[in-house]
Amino acid sequence: MGNRRPVVGAIGWLDLTVPNADGLRDFYAKVVGWKPEPVTMGGYSDYHMLLPAQGTPVAGVCHARGVNAHLPPQWICYFVVDDLDASVRELTARGGTLIGDVRSMGEARYVAFRDPAGAVAALYEPA
Repeated sequence: MGNRRPVVGAIGWLDLTVPNADGLRDFYAKVVGWKPEPVTMGGYSDYHMLLPAQGTPVAGVCHARGVNAHLPPQWICYFVVDDLDASVRELTARGGTLIGDVRSMGEARYVAFRDPAGAVAALYEPA
């Protein structure tokens, strides 16, 4: 998600989690023009999708395995929040539900959720 701290309220990342990430990696590489870069997940690879000119990661295409097995097959945007715990409290108090547990990526934390209308997204608290 880059070297700079993302701005609170911004979309910090996009992920697609599907049964066959290899096939969709190639689909998005050809259709959008992204350059795939493997990310080792211990026995298989997910993919960062890079802007072709800058080599900057802008999205992920992931297998629905391991910690991602519970995620639906759709693009999920990660909204940047300042305090994940406070945002989760607001989310549940206002009718949202968590999809899985809060997870860590280094010192950053994130969690997927459904809003009261059923739309899926995620909250992301950078390190």
